[in-house]
Amino acid sequence: MSHSAKLVTRYTAPERVNHWFVTITFVMLAFSGLALFHPAFFFLTNLFGGGPWTRILHPFIGVVMFVSFMAFALRMLKYNHITPADKQWLARLPDIVRNHDDNLPEIGKYNIGQKYLFWTLIITIVLLLISGIVIWQPYFAPKFSIDMVRLAVLVHAFAAFVAIASIMVHVSAAIWVKGSVRAMTRGTVTAAWARHHHGQWYKEIAKGSGK
Repeated sequence: MSHSAKLVTRYTAPERVNHWFVTITFVMLAFSGLALFHPAFFFLTNLFGGGPWTRILHPFIGVVMFVSFMAFALRMLKYNHITPADKQWLARLPDIVRNHDDNLPEIGKYNIGQKYLFWTLIITIVLLLISGIVIWQPYFAPKFSIDMVRLAVLVHAFAAFVAIASIMVHVSAAIWVKGSVRAMTRGTVTAAWARHHHGQWYKEIAKGSGK
């Protein structure tokens, strides 16, 4: 195997399990939430045993997703601080989209787009939890005023829209950048991929492994 074809670990098995658990619960929440949000999507309640069961399960799945997402976020927090190199990389974004990505600044484990996604999801998922608790019938909603509940419904819908749109961009980018999906399915990337897309991160792991 050539040096470029050597594999380096990008995600451990526990990290991948955590990621895919968050993914599955997020999809379940998106489908059940859409079913409760608009009659056009009510057919999605069939995936959860009908309307009543969808209404019952949605908030409980939300709590599970929040806990699992925050566990994953804590693992990745140290990699998601924005650096000057990230801002330089962002300035070259039009060239990157056109595959003119030579002489890019070396960046860490995540690029600035991935970091923006990380912080966007932190904010939206916290908002979803808080607003979801306010509108959770029959446990918590009766404790709040009707105006507070109405505001929470609006916040919940807006945060859900932003989160779903962000995840759609995330999935598209993962498919667009060849080799990214492998990182979260098998846990590894080639050394060439790591040097090309995340040069600073590759130097750090190569130094750590004595390569």
